[in-house]
Amino acid sequence: MTVRPLTLMAVHAHPDDEATGTGGVLARYAAEGITTVLVTCTDGRCGDGPGGVKPGEPGHDPDAVAAMRREELEASCAALKVSHLEMLDYADSGMMGWATNDVPGSFWTTPVADAAARLAELIRQYQPDVVVTYDENGFYGHPDHIQAHRVTMAAVALTGIPKKVYWTTAPRSAMEKFGQMMREYGVEWEEPEASQSDAMPEIGLPDDEITTWVDTSMFGGQKFDALAAHASQTENIFFLRMGRERFTELMGMETFVRVHDTTDAVVPEDDLFAGLR
Repeated sequence: MTVRPLTLMAVHAHPDDEATGTGGVLARYAAEGITTVLVTCTDGRCGDGPGGVKPGEPGHDPDAVAAMRREELEASCAALKVSHLEMLDYADSGMMGWATNDVPGSFWTTPVADAAARLAELIRQYQPDVVVTYDENGFYGHPDHIQAHRVTMAAVALTGIPKKVYWTTAPRSAMEKFGQMMREYGVEWEEPEASQSDAMPEIGLPDDEITTWVDTSMFGGQKFDALAAHASQTENIFFLRMGRERFTELMGMETFVRVHDTTDAVVPEDDLFAGLR
């Protein structure tokens, strides 16, 4: 009798999200023989075009950007040794408040039930033991991230298949160090003001609310290469300026909140598959 390998499914909003948020766990678990499935919900057409041209500016061709970003995503998956890439190919909705939010066919305007039905079919196909996505705020308030959260949780409820579900997060203890390092590399960084708290929840969680700390430092090089594959997106360049060693120092621990569990594994835990092997 053949034993089915354990399976991890990560559901992300755009090409490049897989590298920053879960590149380490995708690489680590692939190296351990676990099947890894990446579901990318949008085509990334609201990203930067060649030379950093922004949406709405002369020379920004959304279809060409989407095609370019698909190639970059495939290269990122190769760097992370992702077993299967699935693209739902909804139109990128852009940042909150952009006119692209309301364009027919955008991910933000898609009924959650419709997109969840499609994702549920992929869950039934791949039978993931563990599913990872964003929290209710999409980690930082992007409409496509929020929608990915809603769609994923609805699909999990439809299928009842995953044994564990996690949301990505960041420890608040690391945010000050993160901001200091970004300023060091010439990236503007301002701490959120208290007046902004109602409109935008603070990013990350207190350390004691994080259930799962996964050391991915051995795979920092792969995560770096995956991010570098998305070179057209200029907002990621500051990460690459650090070089592999400094990048791994900052990004070598990936943290999560466990929101669904059938294993009774004790928390805090250091493995998304604790209780499953």
